[in-house]
Amino acid sequence: MLAVGTTVWLASELMFFAGLFASYFTIRAAATTWPGPDIKLATTRDAGFTLVLVASSFTMQWAEHALAKGQRQAAMRGIAVTIALGAIFLANQAVEWTQVPFSPSTSAYGSLFFIMTGLHGLHVLFGLIAMVGLMMRLGSAGGAGQLEDTGSFGVAEVITYYWHFVDVVWIGLFVTLFFIR
Repeated sequence: MLAVGTTVWLASELMFFAGLFASYFTIRAAATTWPGPDIKLATTRDAGFTLVLVASSFTMQWAEHALAKGQRQAAMRGIAVTIALGAIFLANQAVEWTQVPFSPSTSAYGSLFFIMTGLHGLHVLFGLIAMVGLMMRLGSAGGAGQLEDTGSFGVAEVITYYWHFVDVVWIGLFVTLFFIR
């Protein structure tokens, strides 16, 4: 049941982001100039932070595997590293928002840039909050048998799928907003 619910939920998230991408490409196709002369992005820096986010998928996957083996402490370390990497990514996004030489009202591109990266950032934040909750759940569990009783395996699996999804969406956003301009 958990797998079906997760699949339906992630499919709805996929449709949400597909709508954003459709908006972007529809507006881009209708624009006479795109993205505009004032649009300058720190592409190299953001490529580095994209790698940070992608690395966080690997640490979250590692944490889930450790949890499946009953290695709670290793899982908690993996989740902590994932949280740190996700927070670093979000911090870069906050810095970028303050440094870009355009705003949502500058152009259609500016508006779409802030909407798409902002909504993705919210998804990253929600994922980090879920990971903190998982860490609390793992911290309150006693022995390995109690890990199963708390449902931590299923929760970790759902969060891991969600985190991979968020990372894949970012790769699509990064390519679209930074390269296919």
